[in-house]
Amino acid sequence: MKTPCIAACKNNAGICSGCHRTMGEILHWSKMDDDAHSQVMDKLSGETSTHACPECGSNTFCDIAAGKETCWCFEVEEREITETFDACLCRRCLEKKPAV
Repeated sequence: MKTPCIAACKNNAGICSGCHRTMGEILHWSKMDDDAHSQVMDKLSGETSTHACPECGSNTFCDIAAGKETCWCFEVEEREITETFDACLCRRCLEKKPAV
């Protein structure tokens, strides 16, 4: 089974500091098929993206920008973000922000 896990797991307010999956993605990983695994991994790597992160410039993915009703970031704890951005932050940049 494919996995983005790098064995550096730490739950940082809903995002794993190692692989940057949400806790929901980690919990459901064993129930996902290979296609679902590939979709998550492509979003994590930036291979599938909707925009560039406004903070670091890396490719990132927003479910709402892709036409869904909710986004992966709704699964994590709210973060303290002092700047205003025109688009969502990537998982790495969001993970660095302190939880509210």
